[in-house]
Amino acid sequence: MKKLTLLSGFILLGAVAAVAQSTWDFDKAHSSITFSVDHLVISEVVGNFGTFEGTLESPNDNFEGSTVNFTLEVNSINTDNEKRDGHLKSDDFFNAKKYPNITFTGKSLKHVDGKMYKLEGELTIRDVTKSVVLDAKHGGTITDNRGNIKAGFKITGVINRFDYNLKYNPALEAGGLVVGEEVEIICNIELMKQS
Repeated sequence: MKKLTLLSGFILLGAVAAVAQSTWDFDKAHSSITFSVDHLVISEVVGNFGTFEGTLESPNDNFEGSTVNFTLEVNSINTDNEKRDGHLKSDDFFNAKKYPNITFTGKSLKHVDGKMYKLEGELTIRDVTKSVVLDAKHGGTITDNRGNIKAGFKITGVINRFDYNLKYNPALEAGGLVVGEEVEIICNIELMKQS
């Protein structure tokens, strides 16, 4: 009898866990993946990736312990300058022909305080994969006017482009680099819960 009760308990716990686990897809129409990098030391150039997809798997309603995966298409890079975009797709930077995608595998979303989380994962650019920790701010969760459950996150962080073999490196006579070493990442993500 005890064995039967114990087995029933495990089955019930498994059923609860299955119900709690949820999948959220990036709502691409209401999301953006952008970046900013210093130019000539005195200003910044901003760009974005227009083609991307991603999902978040959450074990609970507050997203603690969630995993995130997303992929960016390098050829979709846009800095509002066709010549510069072509250069960024070349081997000086991303080499879109050989490495068409940038991927991020988020291993854990950890709640820090209030709306703030830390997103830990692995970022792959070209043939280099490195561990990164990004800041994530949860904007909230809401049901829209069509009955869809939506959640919003703003994800930010800084990486060193030299770590990923983005090797273009001309120096200025006055000191500093034409293109800065550090790249700021800003992702505004709207998620939609899958039924």
